Amino acid sequence: MELFSPKKLLQALLCSYLLSAILLLATAFFLYRFRLKESQIRLAVAVIYVLSGALAGFFFARTTGKRRFFCGLSYFLILAAVSSFLGEGFTVSMPHLLTTMGMCIGGGIFGAVIS
Repeated sequence: MELFSPKKLLQALLCSYLLSAILLLATAFFLYRFRLKESQIRLAVAVIYVLSGALAGFFFARTTGKRRFFCGLSYFLILAAVSSFLGEGFTVSMPHLLTTMGMCIGGGIFGAVIS
């Protein structure tokens, strides 16, 4: 068994981004339909970060047989890079950025552990 499989990591990340897209579309629908409060949207986005990181960690650990804990970090780094590229750089505060990174990493660790 190989130590690191970039192909399997990318497959796991692709699955987690697909889940993110579906859940974000559902959140947007609920926002439109039920006029959710900002606090409810923030909670939904936090849950999406954790679930997506957990899915990436779960799939990567399941397919490789190794419990690698960097899937959540990879999820966050790609998310931050794309957000920075599409936006105007990092416009959020450092505590918000670190909290988001912690949620993604924690989700990835949780997914790898339960696999």
